[in-house]
Amino acid sequence: MSSRSIALHADRHEGHRHVLRALWLTALAMALIVAQAIVAQARPDSFAELAEKVSPAVVNITTTTVVAQGTMPMPMVPEGSPFEDFFREFQDRNGDQPRRTTALGSGFVISEDGYVVTNNHVIERADEIIVEFFSGKTLKAELVGTDPKTDIALLKVEAEEPLPHVSFGDSDTARVGDWVVAMGNPLGQGFSLSAGIVSARNRALSGTYDDYIQTDAAINRGNSGGPLFDMAGNVIGVNTAILSPDGGSIGIGFSMASNVVSRVVDQLRQYGETRRGWLGVRIQDVTADVAEAIGLDKVAGALVTDVPEGPAAEAGIAAGDVILSFDGREVSDTRQLVRIVGNSEVGKTVRLVVFRDGKTKTLKVTLGRREVAEGAIPVAQPGNDMPDQAEKRR
Repeated sequence: MSSRSIALHADRHEGHRHVLRALWLTALAMALIVAQAIVAQARPDSFAELAEKVSPAVVNITTTTVVAQGTMPMPMVPEGSPFEDFFREFQDRNGDQPRRTTALGSGFVISEDGYVVTNNHVIERADEIIVEFFSGKTLKAELVGTDPKTDIALLKVEAEEPLPHVSFGDSDTARVGDWVVAMGNPLGQGFSLSAGIVSARNRALSGTYDDYIQTDAAINRGNSGGPLFDMAGNVIGVNTAILSPDGGSIGIGFSMASNVVSRVVDQLRQYGETRRGWLGVRIQDVTADVAEAIGLDKVAGALVTDVPEGPAAEAGIAAGDVILSFDGREVSDTRQLVRIVGNSEVGKTVRLVVFRDGKTKTLKVTLGRREVAEGAIPVAQPGNDMPDQAEKRR
């Protein structure tokens, strides 16, 4: 081949490389444009329409509590100080005079006939509860029932006309990264909205039935009991707690998942109290060492450590059993089993699959009611009826 032919061949090869590079850059540019369009479409231009839609159902809550003056501690003064007798005389003279304290929180209306959801800690020990609507109208609320385990309370107001209300959404569909909006009465400033994303799911703080959505939407004191909305205007959480060194929002807030709240609210509405299923076992998580020791081929389930008198004992469940399945659902760990059992209907007969002596065995158990069982067994007793790690810390 001549040198001229070689040169022409090299030129054609270099030309092909330039064409391929140009095509690749064009494809990359188009992909970036599409990605930017998708992001722009996912990011709302404004939350105004959503705010206008749901604001009428969000309420401010003011509570008043009467406490005895004598419950206030005497100021710290050195023993023998000339001020000691003065402060003691002042406290003795005024100790029996009651005083009124107020607290602020948030809530939301879930029915046109006036049912209102908030946090239990917002209305706990309150003598009077006042609900203020977005319009400025105020109504006195009556307490229907509370559930301290999930920090949820249900109130009722009487209005002459149907009230604007919102609905619970499916919190299980919320994804990390989804947009959310928190509404309420932060720091007593009145109705306020903040936006953010779902930062994490299935957070546990200190309760047996905890299932929190973590969000970076600003939540401050006074937001407690207010709703966390998805972009469709459905309530997917109840704003309950924040992680903060100084009491202000640092972008780590927690909302109790709506799928937990809605079940609690339904029971409070129907019975005025919760009615949770009770199995009656003490359990712990299955570790790799435990699984190997008993011949279980996976680290899963809940290891039964004790079976006091109750439904489980009557069904033949024994210490050393590993509960692998409950009512058709696989059990991954003790925390999951706590939730499944607690959400089950009292009196329901369910099938349990347990691992015993190297093989599985199916048992039937009729669930009792946990609240009744707790009346006889202290709830904080170590190992009592399937505690998770959060309950042990409490």
